[in-house]
Amino acid sequence: MKLLSPPSKRKDAIILGGGSVGLSLALMLLKQGLQISLIDRRPPQFWAAPAQFDTRVYALNPESCALLDTLGAWKYLDTSRIGIIKEMEVFGDAQGRLHFGDRSGYLAQVVEDGAIQSALRSVLHDLYGQAWFQVDEAHALHLNPCDISIELNASPSLNASLLVGADGTHSWLRKTLKWEAIRHDYQQRGVVINLSCSEPHNEIARQWFLDGEVIALLPLGGNHISLVWSAHQDKAQQLLALNSSDLINALRDKIGEPLGPLRALSQAQSFPLELVKVPKIAGERCALIGDAAHGVHPLAGQGLNLGFADAACLARTLKERGPGPDVGDQSLLRRYARRRALSISLMQGVTDGLHELFSQNALIYRPLRNIGMNLVNTLPFLKSMIMSNAAGSPPR
Repeated sequence: MKLLSPPSKRKDAIILGGGSVGLSLALMLLKQGLQISLIDRRPPQFWAAPAQFDTRVYALNPESCALLDTLGAWKYLDTSRIGIIKEMEVFGDAQGRLHFGDRSGYLAQVVEDGAIQSALRSVLHDLYGQAWFQVDEAHALHLNPCDISIELNASPSLNASLLVGADGTHSWLRKTLKWEAIRHDYQQRGVVINLSCSEPHNEIARQWFLDGEVIALLPLGGNHISLVWSAHQDKAQQLLALNSSDLINALRDKIGEPLGPLRALSQAQSFPLELVKVPKIAGERCALIGDAAHGVHPLAGQGLNLGFADAACLARTLKERGPGPDVGDQSLLRRYARRRALSISLMQGVTDGLHELFSQNALIYRPLRNIGMNLVNTLPFLKSMIMSNAAGSPPR
């Protein structure tokens, strides 16, 4: 185990939020030799892999998988529980169809949320002990001539050159700074449940746009899948009120049985769907990453991928600073914001556009959107561009 020098009161960076994105940034900055402190109100918890899979899973694109591997976290994951997506089939509501993937590589790997956080914490603990982590909550901040200080509920104040908000969609840092968050509530919820299938999923993710709803089946390890059913709030509540057998029957009525009869592995859960645009993600000695910096519709499964890309971009930008400015230098933070603007805008535009397109019930829209899907399916260069964007490759 690598031992750190005794922590100083003044840090190079303080990170608020101990989810996967905050943990990844902490690891990248520690690897640069920076003095950091990560503040989270929840103590680190040992993650015991549930027998029937974590209900919360993420489809990690190749760039996110490569990042976890580079950081040393991938080796801590149980590969038998990871779902591989080598192809994706998307179905419209009037014979529209899109197909992605050629099995020469993979489009994404589906990993449990708890497993990702546990893997990152394991690397951090093995290399740096626990000196970088502090269980507490911030309740005030002060911008000083040379740094920024935060007051904590149960500990002495901390000073740092840079304060990073990785504290989620209702970010305390963003609200305290009074940085605008433009929210569009889709008036929908995502209903999630893990299922076992009687026929192999063959490493294919499947997605249906039907009657203003989005149904996605994501491969998990073995003959298991994660169902994400995005529906209007009233319909979502009806689905949640069903027992597992009736929920599976409702799914069969919608999409048939492409994977044979299904069996529930978990209780259904749900989460609200909204678009969150944050025009300002960096300012004087402060920056936002992950859900604090943006929110997207989950139909493309890109939320955590965007967050990892934020963390990697910020870490890379800070590393480029040379011997001159400190990590809170405003020119660095402006550069970070510029680099992330296009990717965030593109992903929000694509997901919001798809949602709006398939939520229109007027009959004129149905043939047009399905013809559009079939046209895209015949244009390899356009499909390649879409896949490249989903894989995390656009300019940053």
